[in-house]
Amino acid sequence: MDLDTRYPGLSDLQAHARRRIPHFVWEYLESATGDESAHRRNAEALDEVVLKTGILGGKQTVDLSTELLGRTYTAPIGIAPVGMSGLMWPGAERILADLAVREGIPYGLSTVAAMTPEDLAVHVGDRGWFQLYPPADPEIRADLLNRAREAGFHTLVLTVDVAVASRRERQTRARLTQPMKITPRLVAQAALRPEWSLQVLRSGVPTLATLEKYADVSTARSGTAHVGYLLRTAPDWEYVKALRDLWDGPLVVKGVLGAEPVARLIDEGVDAIWVSNHGGRQFSAAPAALDVLPSIRAAAGADYPLICDGAVRCGTDVLRMIAKGADFVMLGRAWHWGVAARGAEGAAHVLRILKAGMVADMGQMAIERPVEARARLP
Repeated sequence: MDLDTRYPGLSDLQAHARRRIPHFVWEYLESATGDESAHRRNAEALDEVVLKTGILGGKQTVDLSTELLGRTYTAPIGIAPVGMSGLMWPGAERILADLAVREGIPYGLSTVAAMTPEDLAVHVGDRGWFQLYPPADPEIRADLLNRAREAGFHTLVLTVDVAVASRRERQTRARLTQPMKITPRLVAQAALRPEWSLQVLRSGVPTLATLEKYADVSTARSGTAHVGYLLRTAPDWEYVKALRDLWDGPLVVKGVLGAEPVARLIDEGVDAIWVSNHGGRQFSAAPAALDVLPSIRAAAGADYPLICDGAVRCGTDVLRMIAKGADFVMLGRAWHWGVAARGAEGAAHVLRILKAGMVADMGQMAIERPVEARARLP
């Protein structure tokens, strides 16, 4: 099958994925919090960014390779950690880790994914980032970090915008709980998606596998709160210091939406800042990540690594974020559209769409490196 013809854009994979996964799974993947305005603002902010074309530049030799935190990646694009990734399609974590190694991009594993760091040790190669929801218990924290390190994950991502559980009304209406409770309603929805259901029967109902060592998942509260929230704390500056002492690799702080903490984060030894509003899933009044990115770049300085995410739908959006100050762009939902739509080839097609879009746009702008897009702002 010619995937380029059938799925020319990420939206085509998104539409096909929706037809292949149950409604409650779709609601988990696509929902945000509150009125979902923060999620909408992410896309609206991208649409507002225009870039100037370049003419008479002659033949361009485009090079997407990007240095970040001491490693070279083939493009400034990575796979963001997504909780319960394996719920969207069984084995999604393994599929995406394999893709990251094959294509030379980073792969982020969530603390609340459906596979453990140990499960992915033979898949992640040297592309692994481990995302940490901060445990309150220092022994659990140390053990999680040790497990990630021994499994080959070299970069630690501390998510700091999860001090409390968010309210996600769409998930509640879909009757999705963590741990997942098999109800007649969910069974009926799954029956309409036989291929997804067959894969789940083969691999088992996805769980918060990494955390099972520390707590009985049956103690989790109903609703969208889960055992991860029972273990989790609201991190403070002392927590960042403790992580810096415990982790000898690159440390990234994710969830920064303003310039105020930037200088202190740098002083505390944080190696990169990830500008993100969590896909609109935590705080509906939050600004779009792209809107605050320029002020964070100004506070961090020209050479400090900044990562950004939020509603990226094409290679143009990647270049828009870079133009506004990002060094690297991460996507979460899009990879799962690809996996749910076409498995491993669908995930690879996501990257192909993004890269092809970047190359085409860079040709229009007469630039050879993504960072040169900054000179194409009006």
